[in-house]
Amino acid sequence: MTNIDSKSNQTSVPVRIIDLLEAEGIHSLFGIPDPAIQHLLREASSRDWDVVAPHHESAGAFMADAMARMTGRPAVICGNEGPGVANLLPAAICASKEKIPVIFIAGQRARRFDARVRRSQFQYTHQPEFFRPAMKYVGIIEFADQVDDVFHEAFRHATSGTPGPVYIELPEDHLDTKCPFLPAPAPEQYRVVRQLADPQQVRAAAGLIANAELPIILCGTGVHTSRGHDHLETIARRLKCPVIPTWGGRGAMPETDSQVLPYASAQANEAIAAADVVLAIGTGIGEPVHYGTDYHWKEGNKDRKWIYVERDPLNIGVNRPIDVPLVGDLNDVLPQLVDELKTLDIARPSDQIDRWRSSFAAERRTLLEAAPDTYPIHPGRMILETTKCLPDDAVIVRDGGCTSLWEFAYHEIRSRDYLWTSKFGHLGAGLPYAIGAQLAVGNSRRVCLITGDSAFQFHISEIETAVRKNLPIVCVINYDAAWGMEHVPALMAFGEDQDTEVKWGGARFDKIAGAYGAHGEYVERTEEIAPAMERALACGKTAIVQVAVDPKVNAFQAPNFAEFATWYGTGLY
Repeated sequence: MTNIDSKSNQTSVPVRIIDLLEAEGIHSLFGIPDPAIQHLLREASSRDWDVVAPHHESAGAFMADAMARMTGRPAVICGNEGPGVANLLPAAICASKEKIPVIFIAGQRARRFDARVRRSQFQYTHQPEFFRPAMKYVGIIEFADQVDDVFHEAFRHATSGTPGPVYIELPEDHLDTKCPFLPAPAPEQYRVVRQLADPQQVRAAAGLIANAELPIILCGTGVHTSRGHDHLETIARRLKCPVIPTWGGRGAMPETDSQVLPYASAQANEAIAAADVVLAIGTGIGEPVHYGTDYHWKEGNKDRKWIYVERDPLNIGVNRPIDVPLVGDLNDVLPQLVDELKTLDIARPSDQIDRWRSSFAAERRTLLEAAPDTYPIHPGRMILETTKCLPDDAVIVRDGGCTSLWEFAYHEIRSRDYLWTSKFGHLGAGLPYAIGAQLAVGNSRRVCLITGDSAFQFHISEIETAVRKNLPIVCVINYDAAWGMEHVPALMAFGEDQDTEVKWGGARFDKIAGAYGAHGEYVERTEEIAPAMERALACGKTAIVQVAVDPKVNAFQAPNFAEFATWYGTGLY
């Protein structure tokens, strides 16, 4: 389909935009169908794209964010001029912090409004100035024939170095304009697609690894967002060493894998202390891992060497010194490293690794087996009972405060896909993430959202979006009718029962689900959880499983809170 006007041999700007997106492998578009973007939605729909109208622009942007994470390609959200674009800001800031290449296409009134000396223009503000701090690039299509230049520059910025969001403004005076365009070029014709590391540095890294007594792999969120799971597994098998996922890197390899020791577990701490070489992949080496310098890293080997696979050279040596930087995309660099290691002898690691893994597995098994059967339901038991019903390849989305800590401790991830706002901690993105993820995987896999009740209500109206799009998402809600994590700081600061507005009135989400056309379950006892999950999975449509848990246990006994406090709010709790 060329979309060229046969009489004039010209293409309209909206059609050209869809051509450019399609050349990038994009076949989904999110946005509320205001006239400012209706042209784009109609053209995308005519090509059988997934066109999704959310109930809030921010939710649509979170859906695009999840789509990008699950495909490894940029994804697109459109906003309507003025208030619609303003509603995109929370998700824009989150995408910036999470390093996700979301393309924000912002509708705008005609360009002459920028130059007019007037006050009180309806649905008009100078939008770019609000987005510029969060964006890698801000482009305005001043003239119709600039559309290729602006979009190509946007994709260069979104995909080069550290990925991130970009903003493109589409004024309404270009919606019907036609221009002559050549066929849309493939990405490799106008931007760098492969990013290989310096071969000398690759050889140096391979030499360090080959001579190491105990290398470890520290892997982060970038493995997920780059879809680098296979390459990570290949290098892990070659090195035969401990793989330590960061908090954001959970699920990069399943936690059932014989080499995986999650960060901050006692066994991972022992491996860190013993390691003489760290291969950091897809991680910012940031605050949640103590910048690779403090706390767990202070113990043990003082001459530990660091190899860092990182796309942006400006990130090398900032959070901690790096011995061998491998600047490039991990999907290109890891195969380079594997090829180099094939020429070298790598000693089989000691029995320590098997011992650490056996110890970790035993500790987790003990924890899971000891999860109490109480009334109200223990949050850890809720996580255990709901997640054991899921398919091994389920895409896991998590959201919430205390819920995240309970999920971290009691969920042994068997899948390689795990989405949450690990770099920003933004609440409420969970349901939109689940929608974007389910659209990305289609009917081939199930998506499960594990969320707190307060977080779920940020975008509860998107239940209708999931139902409308026939998405079989299962949403498990940890229900305590409170802002659970806010209990602890209120208690520490003001004393027992001195919190303000931490508790709220409660809601029956299962009934709300039914009103939207989804399947709903309400659970009050442990033995009811598994049957409710089985019905939710079997119904074949969007399902809500609301599990009423003990609010005091949920807030005041949350596991891993002490570890959380070592890097966030140290000295406050």
